Amino acid sequence: MAQITASLVVAAIAGGAPLAGQASLSIYSDGRVVVRRALPQPLQKGRNALTIRLEGLDGATLFSPDTAVALVSAVVRPPSTPEAALAASIGQTLSFIRPRETGGPDTVRASVVRSDPPQYRLSDGRFLLSPPGEPLFPPELVRTAPEAALTLEAARPRPRTELAYLADGAARWEAVYQVVLLGPKCQVSGAATITSQTLRVDSAEVQLVAGSINRARTAPRPQFLIRGYTKLAGAEETPAAASEEAVGETHVYELPGRRSLEPGATLTVALFPETAAPYTQELVVPGVLPWRGFVGQSPSEPSRVPVQVWYTLKRPRGTPFGERPLPGGTVQVYQADSGLRLQLVGEAKSDHTAPGRDLRVQSGDAFDVTAERVQTDYNQEQLAPPRRGQPPRQRITAAYKVTLSNAKSQPVSVDVREARFGTWQVTESSIPAEKLSSTEVRFRVSVPANGDATLTYTVQAES
Repeated sequence: MAQITASLVVAAIAGGAPLAGQASLSIYSDGRVVVRRALPQPLQKGRNALTIRLEGLDGATLFSPDTAVALVSAVVRPPSTPEAALAASIGQTLSFIRPRETGGPDTVRASVVRSDPPQYRLSDGRFLLSPPGEPLFPPELVRTAPEAALTLEAARPRPRTELAYLADGAARWEAVYQVVLLGPKCQVSGAATITSQTLRVDSAEVQLVAGSINRARTAPRPQFLIRGYTKLAGAEETPAAASEEAVGETHVYELPGRRSLEPGATLTVALFPETAAPYTQELVVPGVLPWRGFVGQSPSEPSRVPVQVWYTLKRPRGTPFGERPLPGGTVQVYQADSGLRLQLVGEAKSDHTAPGRDLRVQSGDAFDVTAERVQTDYNQEQLAPPRRGQPPRQRITAAYKVTLSNAKSQPVSVDVREARFGTWQVTESSIPAEKLSSTEVRFRVSVPANGDATLTYTVQAES
């Protein structure tokens, strides 16, 4: 089998010349990065031995994405420490810088006999059992970057060497959406912001991956420095927003052009062109019933309950906004005041939203619409067990009154909702209960301008 040995500098240290190779990165929101490198080193058929210097390399995840090439082995060594460089110098004669206050020459030469415990032999044959000064190491004994000795098996000759690996804690990204309310419609824009923790990229293709990816392994956070091609003046312009495609059960957003990143810096790129969408606003009073378990007796005094503000952005299929998957992120809602200045009126976290699914978020609580709830009646009765040998059941009957106050100059509609798992029902209410599902009901209450409205209802639940 043919065998070649080559030395490649894949990630140069600061001040080194960029190497003609292509870098591609896939960045995940939890800090993981898939690093792909296409190096100009050709491979012959059979066994190939390469030594590369690659910052941030996690040898446990290294593989070749080329289906004609298999990784046989990889030995990854970190940058040289003083102890490691001294151990590599055993049997060699080094120069040592001595402090000027010793009165002797500035440098002295000695052979390194061993490093632990330290032993040095002078030119006259005498030994020193401590360093004679600060050692000066020749370049071939010092690794300035992590170094990997690779053995690759190629099924056929390859024009280049392709490598890929997974790094952890190098960079992360988040999606932020701005929603500007404009009458019955809103203007929606969205952008992805990449924050580099340790990743320094001179020029690379960058993809952002949205989805739920399990984590089974944690690796040390690496330091990265990758250099590659830079865009030439006069090259074809790329689109302003990221392109998107589904890959497995994730969505991948490719940023236009080649990008550079540095630790501590952020890069923001539009995910899609600004678009208009219809929306609805709802005021919701959450229920008091526990989802499971015992329905207890409440204090007799009314208690203040929040009136939540919900926005639903309509995203029907067949529309530009509806056909676009939205990565989970932060939704910021803005509305103009009388001076046409945009004010932040709500903010919420959003989950991944598939094409054709409406975007629904709770942005905060109402200011001028308030609610109080009080339990007006409570009864507990024992029921016979459904079968012999089973424990007895309990039936709880509880009555509630919700008082809604509206300080606005126009009427509002407020939804009071109750949800519970298991056997339960609304036995009576001052406003008809609308069944939303097998576990949830809604009371839609109209509250007049500068006025109040009262809802009363009674529920029965078994446990």
